[in-house]
Amino acid sequence: MPKKAIVLYSGGLDSTTCMAIARAEGFKPYAISFSYGQRHSVELDLAKANASAMGAEEHLVVDFDYRKIGGSALTGDIAVPKDGVGNDIPVTYVPARNTVFLSFALGWGEVIGAHDIFIGVNALDYSGYPDCRPEYIAAFEKMANLATRAGVEGTGRFLIHTPLIDLTKAEIIRKGLSLGVNYARTHSCYDPAPDGAACGLCDSCRLRLKGFAEAGLQDPASYMKR
Repeated sequence: MPKKAIVLYSGGLDSTTCMAIARAEGFKPYAISFSYGQRHSVELDLAKANASAMGAEEHLVVDFDYRKIGGSALTGDIAVPKDGVGNDIPVTYVPARNTVFLSFALGWGEVIGAHDIFIGVNALDYSGYPDCRPEYIAAFEKMANLATRAGVEGTGRFLIHTPLIDLTKAEIIRKGLSLGVNYARTHSCYDPAPDGAACGLCDSCRLRLKGFAEAGLQDPASYMKR
């Protein structure tokens, strides 16, 4: 019988690829998404529409308001940078977001008996967020097994899977296509138009477009006309 796995699923390119990989590795995916007061709902709307088609056994959407904390262009009144990917941690970093997301995934996993958690973090073609690094993931996995009943009683060991962490964006795209991912059903932009068209200029759009270009492919996403 396939093992259950929690998959952090935003509706974006990376998390959708991660879901496909979990399925290909023989897991039964349980998708978890978050409505946390983010700048727009385009990505989340796609996640809700496509989770089942992507193979999720269940799709849990957790609601909370990160705007009360702020500190990010994605959760506060701070402009999204459009001048290219820099070397510093950008203002689109949401403080402690992956720690919060993984904690919800860990709790749900403990309840449903899923000791495998997939997250689509990447440490190559990414914006420099500190909670996407391998050492962070290793530290969270250690904490997960110290802080849960399953870990303490020895009834299950939690594993955090990061199948994209050492891949370029082009390699991620090729991998997803080989597993049948339809990237037209994904969204990556931090600051889309009211109709959902991607801006093409934010860090996330630039990394996505670079990935498709390096893979020798056309991005099927809709972009603003300029």
